[in-house]
Amino acid sequence: MIHPIETESYRILETRVDLSHLDPRPRAVVERVIHASADMEYATSMVVDDTAVDAGVRALCAGAPVVCDVEMVRHGIRGATAECCLRDHAPTDEREQTRAALGMRVAAARHPAGAIVVVGCAPTALDEVLALATRGEFDPALVIGMPVGFVGAAESKARLRASGLPVISNVGEKGGSAVAAAAVNALVRIAAQSPEGTTT
Repeated sequence: MIHPIETESYRILETRVDLSHLDPRPRAVVERVIHASADMEYATSMVVDDTAVDAGVRALCAGAPVVCDVEMVRHGIRGATAECCLRDHAPTDEREQTRAALGMRVAAARHPAGAIVVVGCAPTALDEVLALATRGEFDPALVIGMPVGFVGAAESKARLRASGLPVISNVGEKGGSAVAAAAVNALVRIAAQSPEGTTT
C-alpha cells in the first residue's frame, strides 16, 4: 500500500516536470529517482529504456540476486533481497584497489551470471564490473550504475553506457546510494505488477 505522503509527493512531481515523452516503465524509474532526490535534473540526465527495465524485471521475477557496491545501497532496497560483498574479500593493499571494487570481484565469483548489479557510491566498483565483464567473468542481467562524485563517476558511467550491457544510469557527476536504490525499488514495484509474478 502506498503511503499518502508518497502519493502527494508524486502529485507534486507531476506539476514540476513533464515526463510524458517517456514510455511508462522507464518513466516509473525516472519518477522514483526524482522522488528519492527531489532533483529535477534526473528528468533529462537519466538513461533508461524498456529493454533495460525488461531485463531487470525478468531477473527479479526469476529470483536473481541483487548485489550492491555499498551497504547504504543495500539498506535502501525494499521488496527484494540484496547483498553487499564489501567486507567479504581477502585483506589486501587498498592503495592498489578499493574495497568496493574488491567486493565486486567476490560478487562476480558468487553470481557469475544473471545478477542485478547496483552501484551507487564507488566509480571503482563500476569499473571493476566492466573489467570483469570484458574478461568474461561477470555477466549481469542488468547494471544500475549511478555512482556519485567529482573523481571518476561521470567517466565510469559513460564507459558503462558504451559497454553493451543492459544499463540504467545517468549522465554526469550526480548519483548516490539513495537514487541507485530508488531505481531498484521502481523495478521491484513494476515486477510485482507484471505477468511474470512477484519478487517475493
